[in-house]
Formats: sequence, structure tokens, C-alpha cells
Amino acid sequence: MRIDPDAARFGAILKRLRETKGWTRQKLAQRAGMTPTYIGILEYGGNTPSLPTVLELLEVLGGDIADIMRRLAAARVSPAPVLPPLPPASET
Repeated sequence: MRIDPDAARFGAILKRLRETKGWTRQKLAQRAGMTPTYIGILEYGGNTPSLPTVLELLEVLGGDIADIMRRLAAARVSPAPVLPPLPPASET
């Protein structure tokens, strides 16, 4: 199975956002109406999520879609071995 680089990058960002909140995959899955298994697949980069899925996950996590898309687009032009850190999450 070949992992899509965009899916892997999004998965790394998703995992970082989730861990920053201190959430388990189970908690994110419950809040987003998905399964923990699917969250794990996304974090691994094993699936390219649909736009509605991306929007739902980022809404639940409080992620800035514009910032994340800019980071993903920049990584396509100049792939780095490690994604730059996310800005600090605002308190909710």
C-alpha cells in the first residue's frame, strides 16, 4: 500500500491537534461522529479524507482550516522531513 504524501501530512497535523488537546482517538471520534479506527487510519495517512470530513475534524478540534491548508500547500512545494510546529491552540 502506497501512502499519499498529502494524506500523511494531514494525518500528522490531525494527530498533533488531537494530542495538543489531550484527547484520545476515541474522544475525537465521538465528537466528530466517526470511529476511532478511522481516526487512526487518517493519522497514519492511510486514507485521503473528503473535504466535509476535514472540515468536521478541524471544527471539532478548533483548527484553523486556512492555516492548515497553507501549510499543506507549502509542504507540496518544499517538502520538509518534519512539519513546522502548529501555533499554540487558543483556550476554549
